Amino acid sequence: MSGNSTDPLFVIGHRNPDTDAICSAIGYAAFLRVSRGDNAIPARCGDLSVRTEWALNQAGVPVPKLLMDVRPTAGTVCHKNVITAKRGETFLSVYRQIIEHGFRGIPVVDDGGRIVGMPTLLELAQLFMPATAGDADANRHVRTSEANMLAALDGTFPKNCSPGTNVENLILMVAGSSLETSQTRLCRFPQATVLCLVGDRPDVQRMAIMNHARCLVITGGFEVDDEIATLARKHNVPVIHTRFDTASAAQLVRFSRPIADALHDDFLRFSAKMPLKEIIAAVHDSHQPLFPVIDEDTGALLGVFSKSDLVDVPRARLVLVDHNEFSQAVTGADEADIVEVIDHHRLSGNLRTKEPVRFINEPVGSTSTIVAMMYRLRNMQPDRAIALCLCAGLISDTLNLTSPTTTDTDREILPWLANIAGIDVKEFTTGFFAAGSMLQDKPASQALESDRKEFDESGWRFSLSQIEELGLSEFWKQEDALQSALTQLVVDRKLHFAGLLVTDITRHNSVLIVAGDERVAGAIEYPQMKRGVFELKGVVSRKKQLLPYVCRLVGKMSAG
Repeated sequence: MSGNSTDPLFVIGHRNPDTDAICSAIGYAAFLRVSRGDNAIPARCGDLSVRTEWALNQAGVPVPKLLMDVRPTAGTVCHKNVITAKRGETFLSVYRQIIEHGFRGIPVVDDGGRIVGMPTLLELAQLFMPATAGDADANRHVRTSEANMLAALDGTFPKNCSPGTNVENLILMVAGSSLETSQTRLCRFPQATVLCLVGDRPDVQRMAIMNHARCLVITGGFEVDDEIATLARKHNVPVIHTRFDTASAAQLVRFSRPIADALHDDFLRFSAKMPLKEIIAAVHDSHQPLFPVIDEDTGALLGVFSKSDLVDVPRARLVLVDHNEFSQAVTGADEADIVEVIDHHRLSGNLRTKEPVRFINEPVGSTSTIVAMMYRLRNMQPDRAIALCLCAGLISDTLNLTSPTTTDTDREILPWLANIAGIDVKEFTTGFFAAGSMLQDKPASQALESDRKEFDESGWRFSLSQIEELGLSEFWKQEDALQSALTQLVVDRKLHFAGLLVTDITRHNSVLIVAGDERVAGAIEYPQMKRGVFELKGVVSRKKQLLPYVCRLVGKMSAG
């Protein structure tokens, strides 16, 4: 069994869950927590019916966690504690972060946490490469601000003055030659564009100021004398002092360029909800070292991942209850680690697991019965709330022990659970089935989804829903709407046909309404009450009566 007791283990029923799927998930999660210490969490992949809500309210237990998709996504594989840079930072500060942490790239975000770039070391290096080999002055061009230079040089600025933050296109000149040569070079460029780096040479300092240098950088830890300082203030030439020598200072000034200059929008990023399969295909041929993951609503950066993070990704751990087919399971179950399966239906579908797992399939009336059996086998007893939930699942699936699916085991388990729960079974059953009418409380399309399963049989793909009612009056009121909803379901889900079994639990009879391939309706041998509607006397179980009949029916025909 993969994982450990601290990893979440979701116990979840089938899509469009009925009361047994919900209550057995709640009951088995509680069993695993008590018996094995697992971090078992009951979950669901669909809305609750009115009756299920009533049962959970009676038990006083919370609604299971809604889990509609368990596929590994960008959000599950990414690293959340991300070191980022702001677009106003310099190349130098970003480069130092990359080197310090061993990165090959780093996400740059705006003040709102939204990603604006993903520069790599290679892209940063290209900032400082000459555009053409023939441009002798290419290496002189720098884009920076007084504040950026001051930070990069770890320098000091004139007292009572604040460095400017506007980024400018400037010319870097190292005044290492004679006074005359330095002046000739400085005067080649437009006024107020030259950053003049000079050491302890007052004559050159004075010349640069008088020729309208944009800024004077005094290197080597030297200071200007009072005369030069006064002259600089008069001509509005800022003077930065730095401890670095001239060669180092020149490099640092180049590296004070804002990282924003290296940003572009041509990089891969992924929504946190994007499935892993799609991500793998998208990054296969990419040379990007890191891939940002963003919130698709706000654009905020949530994390990053590399290709190596896609090799052994964390996967959801599941216990499937009340079903054993991927076609009925939560989306992504085929990419999850299936730890156990607890069910009472036929074996079918393509369920496969990576490792041997516990698979319990008992021919009893409900999965809740199996969960109760496991308590008894361990000489354990569920608490009152769990016992009541299991009562609800058992009563719902067996129509209070009257369904043909009912076994002696169900008849033995129900009074045991009822005693623990402290309920009168007859009163509870009356209250449960009277809690609400799905046909009265929900639109036709939602009523169909309250307990619906899809099947693949003999080349046919079809859906069978079941609704249990106290009488059929609501069905006849909603018949046209239900027929339209079934027809639309066939189109939306690309089915051959769809059926709805509406069961009158007071008389133990049902009506069946079908839509889709007309050959199916033509082959049904039950009495036809009107077009597409059939009377099924004595039929109350989809699992044991309707499904086997439909499977035999389609087995005689070839799917179109």
